[in-house]
Amino acid sequence: MTSMVADLAVYTVVHQPRRLKLPAQPIPRGATPKEIAHCLFDERMNERYFRKVAQYSYYPAAQMFLDLVRKGMKLSIGFSLSFVRQATTWDPALLDLFRELVAHENVELIGVEPYHSFLFLLDMPAFVTWMQDMATNLESIFGKRPVITDTTEMCMSASLYDALDVAGFRGALMDGRPWVMGWRESTHLYRNGDDGPYALPIEAKRVRRSGRKGFEGQEPRTNSPYLLTRHVELSDDVGYRFSNRGWEGYPLYASTYADWIANTWGDMLLLGWDFETFGEHHRQDSGIFDFMRALPGELKQRGVNTYTASQIIDRQQEHTNYLPLPVFPTTWAGSGGMEFFLGNEAQKTILQLMGEVYGMAQLTGNDELIDLAIWLTQSDNLHLIQWYGKSGPEAEVSAYFTPNEWWGLGPDRVIHEQQQVYINALKAMQPYIPTRLLRQPERKNSRRKEPIIERMPELNYVARHA
Repeated sequence: MTSMVADLAVYTVVHQPRRLKLPAQPIPRGATPKEIAHCLFDERMNERYFRKVAQYSYYPAAQMFLDLVRKGMKLSIGFSLSFVRQATTWDPALLDLFRELVAHENVELIGVEPYHSFLFLLDMPAFVTWMQDMATNLESIFGKRPVITDTTEMCMSASLYDALDVAGFRGALMDGRPWVMGWRESTHLYRNGDDGPYALPIEAKRVRRSGRKGFEGQEPRTNSPYLLTRHVELSDDVGYRFSNRGWEGYPLYASTYADWIANTWGDMLLLGWDFETFGEHHRQDSGIFDFMRALPGELKQRGVNTYTASQIIDRQQEHTNYLPLPVFPTTWAGSGGMEFFLGNEAQKTILQLMGEVYGMAQLTGNDELIDLAIWLTQSDNLHLIQWYGKSGPEAEVSAYFTPNEWWGLGPDRVIHEQQQVYINALKAMQPYIPTRLLRQPERKNSRRKEPIIERMPELNYVARHA
């Protein structure tokens, strides 16, 4: 029987985008994939932002969470491979600190969409393969294989759910928006799968792709994936409002917050935050670290215990409820719909260009170019221009994340130059179409065959044909 919440899961996700180079750089005709990448992405800017966030957030927050889990707090944490790539390149010691955190028995590794991309909007079968490969890659990096997943920006829809089911995940995280939940509360465990018998029999054929590892070929699971729905209000009280002096709840004390959690009606509760909440979105002098260090003790006094996402499923699976999912994805960004990423004409144009570049890369059959095309589908490239033609809190959030270096171009030119990046990428990939290659004289310059970038073996993460 439902009562006040006693089971709490805390989830946080670590991500850094691979930002575009603006103004758009011309790409020489016949450029190698490595040269194309150099023209598309501003790695100098990426390093500057990475080191800034590492100083103010990643190091102090990782140490804070390490101290907390050693004292008994349970934590679920996810990493984009976009972040891992940058940490491997610029700060291996930081990656080792996160490895130490993930290795603790009180920490569960969540499988995050690797590049924080919107690949699922363009190619769902490739997305399934992408997510399976992500689990293998994270296991090689952190030593734990994720069985619970978080898609880009916590997106979820009926088709996304089915894709994650095909990929073999035990559960997934999603945002508990009221327009999705309806009369339901986000403080219960849900599933969406229809596992009952059908009026007409449907023949089942197991398809097993050769050479594939991961979830394929496994025994059928008893249940479709479980859904843990993020509690929007309580999560955002910390994620967005904690340092807002104009908020009626300011200043928020750990004792007050623990009271709110303990007095919430339901079976369980999921809190979800960006890792950068701690030290970047809310600076250290806001009291955010002191707040978090005091929270577990306050929760315990009120009979609330923390668990990992998988432990919540173990404890609550006998009380699972059915949750219908929308056709159009819900997300934890903005007001909870895809309009945060596709709400203005500039964003819609970029999504079209993402599709054009991805389609061209697929035509070439070149794994390095396909990899570049998926990098270009990062949701951040739509997030960073959400402000165009708009005003209000959501536009302010988007403008906050837009690189300072871009503002010197002016709003209209930012949009123009961003579009030009995609157009340049599209043209640079055209010579790699097999029929064009056959019509070209043999290239004598061996440097054309050099690989895209020198990656560590654990990051040799390229898109493969389904």
